[in-house]
Amino acid sequence: MENSIAAVVLAAGKGTRMKSHLPKVLHKIGGKSMLEEVLSTADKLNPERVVVVVGFGADKVRAILKEDIRSVEQKEQLGTGHAMMQAMPALEGFQGDVVTLYGDVPLLTASTLDELLVKHQSTQASVTVLTAEVDNPSGYGRIVRENGAFHKIVEDKDASEEIKKIKEINSGVYCFKIDTLRKYLPQLTPQNKQGEYYLTDVLELALKDGGLVETVITKETHEILGVNNRVQLAELTKLRNQRKLRELMISGVTIVDPSNTYIDNEVEIAPDTIIEPGTFIYGQCKIASGCIVGPYSTLKDTEVESDVIVERSVVEEAKICKDAHIGPFSHIRPGSVVGEMAKVGNFVEIKNSTLGKDSKTSHLTYLGDTTLGENVNIGGGTITCNFDGVNKHHTEIGDNAFIGSNSSLVAPVKIGSGAITGAGSTITKNVPDNALGIGRAPQTNHEDWANKKRSERSLDCKSEN
Repeated sequence: MENSIAAVVLAAGKGTRMKSHLPKVLHKIGGKSMLEEVLSTADKLNPERVVVVVGFGADKVRAILKEDIRSVEQKEQLGTGHAMMQAMPALEGFQGDVVTLYGDVPLLTASTLDELLVKHQSTQASVTVLTAEVDNPSGYGRIVRENGAFHKIVEDKDASEEIKKIKEINSGVYCFKIDTLRKYLPQLTPQNKQGEYYLTDVLELALKDGGLVETVITKETHEILGVNNRVQLAELTKLRNQRKLRELMISGVTIVDPSNTYIDNEVEIAPDTIIEPGTFIYGQCKIASGCIVGPYSTLKDTEVESDVIVERSVVEEAKICKDAHIGPFSHIRPGSVVGEMAKVGNFVEIKNSTLGKDSKTSHLTYLGDTTLGENVNIGGGTITCNFDGVNKHHTEIGDNAFIGSNSSLVAPVKIGSGAITGAGSTITKNVPDNALGIGRAPQTNHEDWANKKRSERSLDCKSEN
């Protein structure tokens, strides 16, 4: 691509048929909103500028935008041409080509847009429009041609019965020369049944003025599908997911049950990893080779090194090192690192903590704001008491330490290398290296107490009778 690129994303609509207080473009398709999916695709074009036209729920939409993305508001929804008019001040001084995208059309790929841009720039067209041929064109604007060349676009609601028979439809995705927009947008008028300013009229004006309007017919018709209700949202979510799973399987990843596995577009998984059913992998996850993830696990923004097992567990914003074993029923929370060959077992939660190489916390444990050295054993029922109601405090456990079952480690506290805590202890002071720390009341046995108690109860029962 030779020219500079700007992307304008139209995202002002309320989406009445979604029946939601949330702006339509913020409804999720997988782990991200539709708008975030569109912006991710736009970013792959390496645009000089990105402009989002907001409207309904403008503050909520702006809240998800990155700092380098400009937003403009369309206070009245008067059509796509009117929306583009609102974007023009944000394109002041820009020279190049403008790609129009839609916040509720989330499946469009960068490769399809590249094809559109190549055609546009190689032909020096005033406008290039992405089209598709579909069996059921109802609801879409029709591409009307004369002698095979583009002639005009007629919206479905304005089309005659003859035009409605045309199968080639307008996707609404265009590439404009910026000067085309600057010249013809001011000439738009709402002379249609909807009383709206149609962006499609720019194409007709340019053509009448001797400009060239080109088309690219995509075979990937699912990419131009939009969302108007929650049924369509579910359908597009499934299509997006199946496309990603197919890509992974072709690259050498085993997806045991593609109909019951959900993986975001940005996720990277190396060959020879197995993804079991019921697994959700969201965000910026990177999973190396030889892993088994699932069944019924959720990973988000997590790095997983090779030969790791994550079984029936939730892992968020963490790092799992080589040969570690997570689960079943573990919760690894943000800021955690599970070291090489470490084990986090059933009903264990760790938060903002690091487990050293070959350390184990096998069951019924909470570790918060904790650093474990290597080869540490954490007994079942152990907790680090890291929060005093105001501040979080840190616990440090040295190499080869052994924490007895049902220990409560009251932070800030340090357990030395090779140290041991007695089962059932509440540890409030540091335990030196290789020492035994016991923090529990001495046991007292009362001889024959149980028999005496039973006798008293027996006498009470007789007196009641």
